[in-house]
Amino acid sequence: MTNQIPHLTSLLSQLIATPSVSCTSPSHDQSNLPVIELLAGWLEDLGFIAEIIPVPGQAGKANLIATLGNGPGGLVLAGHTDTVPCDDQLWQHNPFSLLERDGRLYGLGTCDMKGFFPIVIEAVKYFLEQPLKQPIIILATADEECSMSGAQALVEMGRPIARHAIIGEPTGMMPVRMHKGMMMESLHIQGQSGHSSNPDFGHNALDAMHAVISEVLGFRQELRDKYQNSHFDVAAPTLNLGCIHGGDNPNRICGSCELQIDLRPLPGMDINELRSTINQRSQKIAAQHQVTFEMRSLFAGVPAHETAANADIVRAAERLTGHSAIGVNFGTEAPFLAKLGMETIVLGPGNIDQAHQPDEYLAIDRINPTIDILKGLIATFCL
Repeated sequence: MTNQIPHLTSLLSQLIATPSVSCTSPSHDQSNLPVIELLAGWLEDLGFIAEIIPVPGQAGKANLIATLGNGPGGLVLAGHTDTVPCDDQLWQHNPFSLLERDGRLYGLGTCDMKGFFPIVIEAVKYFLEQPLKQPIIILATADEECSMSGAQALVEMGRPIARHAIIGEPTGMMPVRMHKGMMMESLHIQGQSGHSSNPDFGHNALDAMHAVISEVLGFRQELRDKYQNSHFDVAAPTLNLGCIHGGDNPNRICGSCELQIDLRPLPGMDINELRSTINQRSQKIAAQHQVTFEMRSLFAGVPAHETAANADIVRAAERLTGHSAIGVNFGTEAPFLAKLGMETIVLGPGNIDQAHQPDEYLAIDRINPTIDILKGLIATFCL
């Protein structure tokens, strides 16, 4: 049966050669179905039952749930099939062609995170002829880099059902049991334009936005003072003023202004409460300046995630890697799998430093150790 499956690097080469960019810009966004279909075919050849599940409202996007074995528990090995966009001119070679050089495998998605799937396949080959007490479930999702719509769809359908999950995002083979959340918000002020020679001719949206920015920066300091978690390199929540647009000419009173912010909350902070606080404070300022204020979420947001330090999956990963579980500043699909009832950690062979970068790569010497770790986790939770 396993003879039908190509070697790991051949699998990865095919995945890298199959573009699956997700992007908020429709001109760059692509379907992930060809990648899902490749994975489904390989896993069916290994004896898995593969289900391709379209993501509602997202044409050309789908999740894959592939199951080997039966039982009420089991282990999910999860990853996303999409990549970020890339600028070919910044790469030293074709990002959609796998290149092996100097102990590295180069290509868009090698690190984040198509490279995880061939490693998973190599690990599960060892268990094909062994009696599983709990199922091995391989999960491949859509649109993680853009909207998390694939993971959200899984929560809405209540699947997959398992007790434990590993997400193979790039962690440098360090087990991650907690990460920050992510919010991206648009703060929009609508004033009234007029001739700049007399301020009474209008209501300046930039003046009002200046006051809103001061309020937001004050709120940022309040969050830093109130919330600290030493498990993270950046111990406090962060709030970034990302971009601002307003006005159209120096001699016109600014009629409209928009600020976009990024907020990364710690575990224990509720993103809806954070949105509400920013909105309420900004509405008061808007009333003082006789302008209107609207706050809009650029996407649904990713909650912060934390799995207990004494959870079975954490202890097993620490034992197999030889490292204590850590926290990271970037977000993943972990809170969605946790919402489905799984003890979830993040553990993968790549380094986050290589993710979203030109000449993205996966170090070859990480592959076999990761296979061994996954085999140990499967043996612990499925045999």
